[in-house]
Amino acid sequence: MKFLIYIFSFIFILSCSFNKVVKHHGVHFLEKKHQKLTINTTNKNDIIKLLGEPSTKSSFDNDLWIYIERKISTGKLYYLGKEKLIVNNVLVLELNSMGLLAKKKLYKKEDMTNLEFAQNSTDPVYRKRSFVYDFLSSMRQKINDPLGKRKK
Repeated sequence: MKFLIYIFSFIFILSCSFNKVVKHHGVHFLEKKHQKLTINTTNKNDIIKLLGEPSTKSSFDNDLWIYIERKISTGKLYYLGKEKLIVNNVLVLELNSMGLLAKKKLYKKEDMTNLEFAQNSTDPVYRKRSFVYDFLSSMRQKINDPLGKRKK
């Protein structure tokens, strides 16, 4: 019986993996792929062939295509499995009216800034009873007591 317990525990230990699990979202190796794009020579079809469809498209004056790469891994055991951001790249491509690449900008994890939010809060200026509420309640009072002789 002890022999079976040893075999099962040995198999259980062997099945454990020491490799970290990395969750990947978006385009793989975005930093390397964006170097292959050249301004005024690369067109929409080349971009789609290299990077695929964009994560987000915006069309105001010029077409704006946004590609995202994000890698998250679990932290060390003493961090209790808290997730750690490994890679966070955002590539913004601007295309002109002819479909050629006009501008490109790569934002990396190091470019991210921590924003500080103010702890102060503003007191509300409004009242619970608005003008419409006051007007309708005075109209109701006049309808119920037109001569104003009823006790309040």
